[in-house]
Amino acid sequence: MHVLDLLQSDSLGLTLLWGEEALLGHEVSGVTSTDLEDPGRFLGPGELVLSGLVWWSEGEPRKVDRFVSALAGAGATALFAGEETHGGVPDDLVAACRAYRVPLVAVPARTSFRAVTEAVYLRQWGDLSRRPTRTFALPENVRAELSRLLEHGAGPDELLDRACAHLGRVSCYVLTASGRTVARTPSAPVIPAQRVAPARDGLSLRVESDSSPYDAWQLYVPDADAAPPRVLHEIAEVLARYRDGHARRAAAGRAAGQALVSLLAQDGDPVALEEALAAAGLPAGGPYRVLAATSGDALAEALGHLEGVRWAVGDCAAVLYDDPDAGGEVTAGLRAVWPLLQACGGPDADLRLGAGARAAGPEQLRASLNQALFTLTAAGAESPVRAVEQLDTLAELLAGVPPEVRGVYGTRTLGPLGDGMLRETLEVFLANNCSWARTAEVLHLHVNTVHYRIERVEALTGRDLSRLDHKLDLYAALRCG
Repeated sequence: MHVLDLLQSDSLGLTLLWGEEALLGHEVSGVTSTDLEDPGRFLGPGELVLSGLVWWSEGEPRKVDRFVSALAGAGATALFAGEETHGGVPDDLVAACRAYRVPLVAVPARTSFRAVTEAVYLRQWGDLSRRPTRTFALPENVRAELSRLLEHGAGPDELLDRACAHLGRVSCYVLTASGRTVARTPSAPVIPAQRVAPARDGLSLRVESDSSPYDAWQLYVPDADAAPPRVLHEIAEVLARYRDGHARRAAAGRAAGQALVSLLAQDGDPVALEEALAAAGLPAGGPYRVLAATSGDALAEALGHLEGVRWAVGDCAAVLYDDPDAGGEVTAGLRAVWPLLQACGGPDADLRLGAGARAAGPEQLRASLNQALFTLTAAGAESPVRAVEQLDTLAELLAGVPPEVRGVYGTRTLGPLGDGMLRETLEVFLANNCSWARTAEVLHLHVNTVHYRIERVEALTGRDLSRLDHKLDLYAALRCG
C-alpha cells in the first residue's frame, strides 16, 4: 500500500501538495490520526499521519517545524492534512514538509479521516490476503458472535476475550494513550500504567474514534507474531464500533457532570442539588470532594486510573464520591498518574489540578468547589496537583491569588521602593528576622546604613516594621512582586 494508491482514488478527492515520486512509493505500514504538536513518540516508521491541523496557528513557525520534524524523525510516510479547520493547508506547512522531505497531501472537508483510514486498511487486507502467509481473517462464527455481543451491550473485556479466543492464550490489551488498561484477555498479565506509557514493544493498532490526546485507544499485543495482522485490524474495527457507543454514553455523563458543577457554582437549592447528584450517578449522602483542572479530558482520564472511585466530570471540574472505606488518598493517586497525562499532552500543555477539602454532605460542596478553583490557581510546574490541605504557609496561600491581583498588590505596596537597594535591604532584613546586625553582615554594610535604609522603607511604604501586621504586609508584597 503506497501513498500513490490513495492519490489515484477519485472517491477521496485528495490533492498532492508536495512529494517526490520516490517518496510516494514508500510502503504504508499503518495510519495514525493526531493533533498533538509533537506526536513523534506515538508514531512508528512507515505510518501515514492524519491531522486536522487544530494545533496550527498563524505566525508560529516553531510549532510547524516541531510537528513536521517529529514526523520526519519517526519515519512517517506522509502527512494527510485536513482542509476543514483552516479552509486549506497553510503555506508554512507546505514549506516545512518540503524542507523535511515529508510528502504532504490535502484532504478536502467532504472526506472524513475514517474514509482515508478504511481505504488504507482495506487495501492492506487485500494485499495480505494474496500473500502465502498466516493472514487469515476472523472466522465467520467469531464475527457473528461479536456482532451479537455488540448489540447486547457487551463490554470491552468480553469483546476482546471472544475476539481472541480462537488464537489461544494470546496476551492482548486495549490501552489508552496514558497507559490505562481498558480491557485485556484472561491470559494477559496486569501491566501498570507507569510501565506501559513510556514505551511499548510489540504491535499497537489505533482504535479509530473521536477522542482526546489523553484517552485515545490502542489495541496492543506484546508479541507481534502472536496473531495475524488482518485479524488484529478486524478486532480493532470491532472495538471502534464499541467505542462509538461508549463515547455517546460518556458525553451524556459529561453533560450531567457539568450540570452538577454549574449548579454548585450558582449555589443552587438543596432539592435541585440532590436531583443533580442522582442524575450524575452519585449518592445523596456524601462524603464528596470537588476537583478542578485545566482540562476536563485529562481529569476524566486521570480519574479512570483510580479504582473504586465514583465521579462525575464536567468541562473542567469533577465531583467525586470520596468513599471513606475505599482506602487510599485520591489526590495521592492523581499525583502518581498526572505525569502520564502530561506526557500525552506534550511539552506545551498546561495541565494542573486543584482539589478542595472533603465535603461531608451536599451542603458543603460549593465550599469544596471554591477551594478547588483557588488551589488550581496555586498549582504550578513544580507541583501541578495540589490539594487545599497543602496550603499551610503564607507563600502557598498567596500562590492561589490570581497573578493579576498579586501584581497590583505588590506594585501598590512596594512601588515607591523601586527595584534597587531599598527593596534588597527590606528582603534581607525580613529574611533575617529583622536583625540589624545580621542584615548588615549579609549586605556588607554598617549597621547605621541599615537603620537609615529601613527608615526610608518605612517612610515610603507607610509601614512600621516594629509591628507584626506591617511586617506581614511587606513580606506578602515581596512574595507577590
